[in-house]
Amino acid sequence: MPDASSAAARLAARLAHPAIWRGGDCAPEPASLPTGFPPLDAVLPGGGWPGAGLAEVLLAREGIGEIALTLPALASLQRARRDLVWIAPPYRPCAPALAAAGIDLTRFHVVRCARPEEALWACEQALRAPECGAAFAWLSTRDERVLRRLQVAARDGRTFGVLWRRPGERGGAASAPLRLGLAPDERSGRLAVHVLKRRGGTLARPVVLDLEARSVAAPGIVVRARPLPSPPCRPDPRTVAAHEAVRTTSMRHARQAAS
Repeated sequence: MPDASSAAARLAARLAHPAIWRGGDCAPEPASLPTGFPPLDAVLPGGGWPGAGLAEVLLAREGIGEIALTLPALASLQRARRDLVWIAPPYRPCAPALAAAGIDLTRFHVVRCARPEEALWACEQALRAPECGAAFAWLSTRDERVLRRLQVAARDGRTFGVLWRRPGERGGAASAPLRLGLAPDERSGRLAVHVLKRRGGTLARPVVLDLEARSVAAPGIVVRARPLPSPPCRPDPRTVAAHEAVRTTSMRHARQAAS
């Protein structure tokens, strides 16, 4: 009869199989995109943003650095010649800032929507499109059926999707498998990233990021303070007209093209 030590060794070997996920572990993702901030990658499943899935990001307010947090991943997707789609953003994107971050504006699309249903439709289509590497949507729905459809679309299309939301708009337990909360750090004014939901459990303390210097503090620890700009980028319309290569597409035109 085998002794207890050999039985324990066999059990440990079985549990080490890559197809087995233990509840206390940070579960691997089928594909991931490094965030550009190694300590944040260290606490995210798969070591980064979901490359084939949905992330729900709750904002204390707009303009605290949320877009800058995603720019390294977006630039890497564009190096792979994949398009970026933003659906119903609350502000006009700052084209010069995006271009300076390595975003190819000829592969960057903005969809303006008159109604929430149009934004949901556009989001699902973008997530399923093979040419699309990332789809960002500013949505307020908490309908679990809709959120599950978007998650399935992101998985099937192998697309990085982000739903930008306010704290009161968060989905339920069955929504996106990754949920982050973003807020200015009270001590430094830098960006505090709270991991509110992930496979493997939440984090007790946030990761504090210095977005400008691309340096990161350990969870809950600030190394060098640098205030974040509070207002979102709102360039002068004349500057945008001269420099912005963002193609804004109405839902009416999108439906005509799809028919």
